[in-house]
Amino acid sequence: MILRFASFVLILYALGFLLFAVTLGRPAPSDRKTDAAVVITGGSGRVAHGIDVLVKRQARRLLVAGADPLVTKPDLVRIHRGREKLLRCCVDLGSESVDTRSNAEEADRWLARHNYRSLRLITNDWHMRRARYEFGRVLGKRYVIVPDAVRSEPGFTTLFGEYNKYVLRRVAVLLEL
Repeated sequence: MILRFASFVLILYALGFLLFAVTLGRPAPSDRKTDAAVVITGGSGRVAHGIDVLVKRQARRLLVAGADPLVTKPDLVRIHRGREKLLRCCVDLGSESVDTRSNAEEADRWLARHNYRSLRLITNDWHMRRARYEFGRVLGKRYVIVPDAVRSEPGFTTLFGEYNKYVLRRVAVLLEL
């Protein structure tokens, strides 16, 4: 009986991983506008995508959540030449957060300070499900969240690690840990 139950749980876990791997986050529709955009740092292409969102006027302002405290706006200007005016006026660097949950908390304070009601959540495709879950828990129904995943080619190790983080976080919330 215990062996059957363990086998059943293992099969569910494996099927969950397969579903997770084939249903990664997708980019938001290009015609979808939001008040703001929030980029979660930690993956390639995220900040550049956030800046492109501003250039295309899909959002009015951008928060780079979880930025290293040593990173400054002049650093961004050096990297993203030709976008100096936009970076100076419309990009905020947040360095209060250290993980996905605290990214959501930092974004919540920033959104409230600016009286925004909608945001475009920018992170990599493999990270979007957990990021969307954390942002949904922190922000609740107060904001419209538009997921906007940056496409990547994640390897098995990245997918497997992120799937485990997602499952463990859901279980922790379920058990109120």
